Amino acid sequence: MLETPRRARQVATLSLVFGVVLIAGAATGAWGDPPRRPAAGAAPAAGAAPVAGAAPGLPADPAGTALSEQQAEHLLGANGDRWGAYYSAQEYAAFSQGLDGRYLGVGLSVGRGQDGVTAISQVAPAGPAATAGIEAGDRLLRIDQDQADHLPVTEVVARLRGRDGERGVGSEVTLTVRRGAGEVRELRLRRALLDSRQVTAEQLEKGVLRIAVRAFTSGVTDQVRAALRAPHAGVVLDLRGNSGGLVEEAAGTAGIFLDGGPVGSYQERGETRELTAPPGGDQRTPLVVLVDGGTMSAAELLAGALQDRSRAVVVGSRTFGKGTVQQPSRLADGAVLELTVGRYYTPAGRSPEGTGLTPDVPAAAGEDADALALRVLAGLGTRA
Repeated sequence: MLETPRRARQVATLSLVFGVVLIAGAATGAWGDPPRRPAAGAAPAAGAAPVAGAAPGLPADPAGTALSEQQAEHLLGANGDRWGAYYSAQEYAAFSQGLDGRYLGVGLSVGRGQDGVTAISQVAPAGPAATAGIEAGDRLLRIDQDQADHLPVTEVVARLRGRDGERGVGSEVTLTVRRGAGEVRELRLRRALLDSRQVTAEQLEKGVLRIAVRAFTSGVTDQVRAALRAPHAGVVLDLRGNSGGLVEEAAGTAGIFLDGGPVGSYQERGETRELTAPPGGDQRTPLVVLVDGGTMSAAELLAGALQDRSRAVVVGSRTFGKGTVQQPSRLADGAVLELTVGRYYTPAGRSPEGTGLTPDVPAAAGEDADALALRVLAGLGTRA
């Protein structure tokens, strides 16, 4: 199958919503209008992207326009909008649910090793997969009648999410799994609406709190704030593999560590909108931000804001380099056309588009970035 703009964008969306690993999910067909809030999503490949207003032949806001999928993709291609995409109503419902911190699926994450084996990397507690006895490390052999190892990982996820007519709460998928050298088990699972965990926290050495944020879905700012209630003398904010999400959540997270002032700005159809932090944020606790080549979009905005404001030391490797903002418009038939409407900028006026952000303290090839972050944090001292 050819990699159409729509399909490439769908793959990016999976990464955006569910983080580094791909989590199986699907969606019901019931939904309202697309949220009119800027989302800075993930990307299938690095490189500069043109900033698009509207595809040729479309109004600035194409909401209500009658377009087929083929017409939409033709217009997006003609305008060179590599981040633009067309979604059916059902597909966009899955996207919207993910941004709301929920997904409809069986509650497992999959990955593929260098040996080509498809394995279960994570299992959501109390989800359908966990209830069926599936555990991390189990090998996924087949999805329904198809061999998992013969499919791209993105296609594995698509099969787990469900094809047209197979989606929705209670829809079924049959998985064949094996644990180690044990017996092969065939399990029939029913998809359910689950919560996706985007924020995790753990105590490291000497009072250091590590907070990892996988994506900026709805409510992430509050989750980070809640994690910070744990005792800590310093913080490592881990944005590695964070593929972006809602700009407002990234800006809100930046505001936790800033006492007012600019967080960044973005353009929306030619109009500049400022992002500012409310007063009262924590400016005393030593802070290190970990980034890598998987740190994208809204996560780059957050890292850049803390870097420009001299609030944190950014450690790791150069970030991905996506600095554009997409806006969804609902078409006449309920489908959604998502167009690139502008770029976003850090407080110092930098755009990561095409170049990414350079860390203050780069990690050498093969160097343990976690250990480097702890050394940098120790050099910053602890909160008095």
